[in-house]
Amino acid sequence: MTHPFLDLTPLSAAHFASIEDRVARLLDTEQDVVIMQGEALLPLEGCIRGAARPGTTALNVITGPYGQTFGDWLRDCGATVVDLAVPFHTAVTAAQVEEAFAAHPEIDFVSLVHAEAATGNTNPVSEIGEVVRAHGALFMLDAVASVAAEPLLPDAWGVDLCVIGAQKAMGGPAGVSAVSVSERAWQRLAANPRAPRRSYLSLLDWKERWIDGGRKALLHAPAQLEMLALEACVERIEAEGPDALMGRHATAAAATRAGAVALGGGLEPYVYEASDAAPVATTLRAPRGVDASELVARALAADPVLPLVAGGGSLAKEMVRVNHYGPDATRGVVHASLAALGAAMGESGLAVDLEAARRAVTSAWS
Repeated sequence: MTHPFLDLTPLSAAHFASIEDRVARLLDTEQDVVIMQGEALLPLEGCIRGAARPGTTALNVITGPYGQTFGDWLRDCGATVVDLAVPFHTAVTAAQVEEAFAAHPEIDFVSLVHAEAATGNTNPVSEIGEVVRAHGALFMLDAVASVAAEPLLPDAWGVDLCVIGAQKAMGGPAGVSAVSVSERAWQRLAANPRAPRRSYLSLLDWKERWIDGGRKALLHAPAQLEMLALEACVERIEAEGPDALMGRHATAAAATRAGAVALGGGLEPYVYEASDAAPVATTLRAPRGVDASELVARALAADPVLPLVAGGGSLAKEMVRVNHYGPDATRGVVHASLAALGAAMGESGLAVDLEAARRAVTSAWS
């Protein structure tokens, strides 16, 4: 028997390179782009282990759980880590980053998450990039949740290592990711004797054996299905247009926020200021006395496919997340998500206004 997923022509090096080129165009970057054969934690860890070593002083900005993970990796590499943590209901500011540099002028590496889907905030990368450039530090950005949902310009913003994943706003597969690498980042990695070599974590392997070799021979057999899925999702983004796609995500976020406020019952936006809220997902604070995970479970009992989840870890009892990204960044999904939450809240005896929520969502989408 033949099967369309199993009996495929092997992915050639030229085809692999052409997909990299399309991802580079999506990022509007002239930097080298490497597609990594795994979920985005692979290049994120590869970037940190390649750039950090004893003697490195890293400013690690924490606006959600991934920033905490980066700090652990940096310390494991022997780096001195300056954690800049802000409450998860807000965003970091360029002024706070500037203050960190003033207090620790030896900082030579900065790690930042653009949009935190887990906490619903987004950080002003353009402004922060100006500060980082002025101090000459290497700048790593986790843009997994922000790519295709909001503007992302690694070259213009001075980002040296920009990691993306396809599984959120891009609407693609989770098993493949990419990183754009500046020339000075390559130099930093090459000068690090502790940078991974002959390793799945090694960016330098891709540089020396793939890019410098003219992209003619792949390091290993590629994840063919994931690569083809990545190509398909980039084609879909190109057809819709990046601006239209980002507009759809921004509208979904505004509609969810407005609808939740109109719904009432004590449900509130978790991120205080709309300007700090990420377009990829909206986080909501559960009503007082209501367990968020139980509320989400009741809402999903009526419609299990809705993109509703409770917060992770310590946030599980207080945070509800509406993941309106990719194909779920639509008016119908936002309506259905808020209607399900409203019905679940009503079952708990809370007074909600489903019609007001519906009108607010419709108005935001007009």
